[in-house]
Amino acid sequence: MQAIILAAGMGRRLGDYTKDNTKCMVPVNGVRLIDRLLGQLAKQQLNRVIIVVGYKGKELREYIGNRYDGVVNIEFAENPVYDKTNNIYSLAIVKDKLQEDDTLLIESDLIFSDNIIPMIVNAPYPNLALVAKYETWMDGTMVRLDEEQNIVNFISKDAFDYNDVDSYYKTVNIYKLSKQFSQQKYVPFLDAYTKAVGNNEYYENVLRIISLLNNHDMKALPIGQEKWYEIDDKQDLDIAEALFADEKDVLRKYYGRYGGFWRFPQMLDFCYLVNPYFPSRRMKDELRANFDTLLTEYPSGMKVNTLIASKCFGVSEPYIVPGNGAAELIKVLMEDASDLSPHTSNFKIGFTRPTFEEYPNRYDKDQQVTFVPQNEDYRYTADDLMAFFGDKDIRQLMVINPDNPSGNFIPQNDVLRLAQWCEDKGIRLVVDESFVDFSEDYAHNSLLSDELLEAYPHMAVMKSISKSYGVPGLRLGILASADKELIARIKKDVSIWNLNSFAEFFMQIYNKHEKDYQRACDKFVKERADFYEKLCQIPFFRVMPSQANYFLCEVLPPYTASEIVIYMLKQHNILTRDCSLKTGLDPNKQYMRIAVRNHEDNTRLVEGLRAITAK
Repeated sequence: MQAIILAAGMGRRLGDYTKDNTKCMVPVNGVRLIDRLLGQLAKQQLNRVIIVVGYKGKELREYIGNRYDGVVNIEFAENPVYDKTNNIYSLAIVKDKLQEDDTLLIESDLIFSDNIIPMIVNAPYPNLALVAKYETWMDGTMVRLDEEQNIVNFISKDAFDYNDVDSYYKTVNIYKLSKQFSQQKYVPFLDAYTKAVGNNEYYENVLRIISLLNNHDMKALPIGQEKWYEIDDKQDLDIAEALFADEKDVLRKYYGRYGGFWRFPQMLDFCYLVNPYFPSRRMKDELRANFDTLLTEYPSGMKVNTLIASKCFGVSEPYIVPGNGAAELIKVLMEDASDLSPHTSNFKIGFTRPTFEEYPNRYDKDQQVTFVPQNEDYRYTADDLMAFFGDKDIRQLMVINPDNPSGNFIPQNDVLRLAQWCEDKGIRLVVDESFVDFSEDYAHNSLLSDELLEAYPHMAVMKSISKSYGVPGLRLGILASADKELIARIKKDVSIWNLNSFAEFFMQIYNKHEKDYQRACDKFVKERADFYEKLCQIPFFRVMPSQANYFLCEVLPPYTASEIVIYMLKQHNILTRDCSLKTGLDPNKQYMRIAVRNHEDNTRLVEGLRAITAK
């Protein structure tokens, strides 16, 4: 068996990365693609490796030089018109060599796990394409398979239909072609195709024509959970560096992204803190039905969106401001406190830690007063807060309820006692209730009502709609308070067009789907209870009770949090959160935060954790 590597392309979309080198010379985490690939091929008993070069071919030849002598036999072929042709011509250049041996055909801009090459080499079928189930990040050649994994159709870009993606597989661009197939089928069709259509085409088009003969020459082998990525542009390179990072760097590369994990193949994100059961399918259908209008029309300004938010959340217009996610409102709210500092001596803010760091990160550290619960579960009550801050000179008190990451929850009656205490002392109380709808008896725990806001005008209530409503992509949040001057200042400081049309439409239609939301919250509370029981059975976890959609777990010896997080990511493609360095947590202990997803996902996580126990 031999291998043919197609490496003639210019890789224009990689910009500066390919200014002086071809794509396969681009390093991923310090290792060039060509070195990684040749190292993987060297482990096989190959007769030779043929590299078809073109753009910067001289540089690639000089780089490889004799570095692989005695390891793998390397030959070169050259596409002199690489800038005027496509990969079908690069393959046609070596068509005679293609017919001399069974061949692995590989494109040079790929990165994949070490299991991939043995997978295709050892498969019993002589003609085989590696394929992966279609995901949104994928582009290029798609195929359909029958029940026996025969490729029955290659889907051209013109024929691609998003309504059929559940039946599509993406070719990984690694093929095994038998000598007989190349001689009797592929090369004759290649000659005829290039003669009729030209050389600015793709070699997969020939396979597509052969597949129409209904003789099932080409089988497909799905790669399942094996990692791979095709690097066409800078974003692909960034994702590939995270996917194939060393253990010392992998968490930094993932956590530093702050989201966008849907781009990672088949990864389960247990850092993802949203409702797994909402929006309902019915609500999604309504959003889809209006997609064209929402995409192509301007959203409303602040005046109209305030009216819609008022209707949606049951708070009067002068008391509410919608934001481009809670993050926008948090920024403006904390800046408002900073602006008041020069006019009010020692405008200090009280925080409880561990907590959601976005609030303290937005305020002068020297003006912060911090309460840390002195118990192993990081539980605290309204009385604890009043006792601690009673003799502190604070003008604002931040309460995340339920708190993140502890899941600590203060019941509504106690929050209102705290609100009255703050009223008496002239302290602004800011309650972030982004996770309150995950609490038991959630329907009676929210502070979003005119009656409560008016009773405690020093109180402001923040809510991220991303969390409990399951729509983080909309970037929607609200801030409510009977302090009209505060709300007016916030509205003045945010953009007049701070919401997109999809977020606006979500608020417009939400009340029609409110019963579905209530059912989703009820279902979630039951699932959390079941998940809690299963996590408590993991011997290296001490799971803390939670009223939110996550659990803070102390990781017990002999394991560390980072070991478990890396194991789950590398072995099960599940991302969890190492919280051990979070401010306020015991620095001598190890902690993880684990989100609550749907039953299927939660079961997959538990099975992965049990596999650690079985090791």
